[in-house]
Amino acid sequence: MNESDPIIPPFQAAPEPAYKDRSTGLTIFGVMTLLLGCLAGLFTLLMFVSLLKARTAGSPPVNPAGILMILGIYGGLTVALIWLGIGSIQARRWARALLLIFSWSWLVMGVFVTAVMPFFMGKTFANLPPNAKTGQPAMPPGVITAVIVGMTIFFLVFMVLVPALWIYFYGSRHVKATCEARDPVTRWTEACPLPVLGFCLWTWLAVPMMLLMPLAGHAVMPCFGTFITGLPAGLFCVVVAAVWGVAGWWLYRLDARGWWLILGGMTVFMVSALLTYANHDIIEMYQLQGLPAAQIEQMQKMGLFTGNRMSWFTVLCTLPFLGYLVFIKKYLRKD
Repeated sequence: MNESDPIIPPFQAAPEPAYKDRSTGLTIFGVMTLLLGCLAGLFTLLMFVSLLKARTAGSPPVNPAGILMILGIYGGLTVALIWLGIGSIQARRWARALLLIFSWSWLVMGVFVTAVMPFFMGKTFANLPPNAKTGQPAMPPGVITAVIVGMTIFFLVFMVLVPALWIYFYGSRHVKATCEARDPVTRWTEACPLPVLGFCLWTWLAVPMMLLMPLAGHAVMPCFGTFITGLPAGLFCVVVAAVWGVAGWWLYRLDARGWWLILGGMTVFMVSALLTYANHDIIEMYQLQGLPAAQIEQMQKMGLFTGNRMSWFTVLCTLPFLGYLVFIKKYLRKD
């Protein structure tokens, strides 16, 4: 090689992109989220039609307000999923954040439901009345086992594996970077860390739920050893809704006052429920709510939450929320 020959620089590979574009995946998962929203809407419609048919067929009277809360939940879920599906297709930052929170919530509830569902269904089938003509069990033991196994597999797939897939996709750094590139505007979902935002959303969800309870005829609340009903219970629901609304807003602003307010409120409610269910059976609450006698009798036969079981269930449901509240305390402002 002569000195006059041109110097050829060594081969250099082209730099890899900082992230892989996931626009196609956002569209696919967005469409699937839209389909889930349509499925929830279909379920809401079927419930409404069933209510109308029950009233026209001469069945026992059904209080329309009694299912107002359920219709409100599934109706709201329908709107939310369709809205989030469209947001995912458009690669919006807020859609990715909310779908990640929704998927984690879906997974946690799915694990719990899948774990308790076989026990619950076993109790239900065991208390089915026998065949009036033959005197044989309503369902043979083999059929019951097959149904329970089939439903367990269904819940495992739909309530555990599917949300885990959503978490895997929307939790990817490539998906996050794709949304940030296509939607460069900072959104309201980024005002606080996602773990805090998730807890705030659950706190805010409790606000309409508490306000719907008096309208649905279910305003019967445990209160330090007794049940309160009527106007006092309705006012209690309004106060609780206001407290959760303010506490959620403070927590969203990373204000420690919201954290302490939620901690104090959840502790007080847990103690109040424990004192009440230690002296009263939950069947009393169902009776005060005006549930049909046949339905109450079926609940008594199943014995799921009778006796002191409701006290244990209260603790089991409250302690994970308190633990998560302790976990997110590190994100609060230090002033």
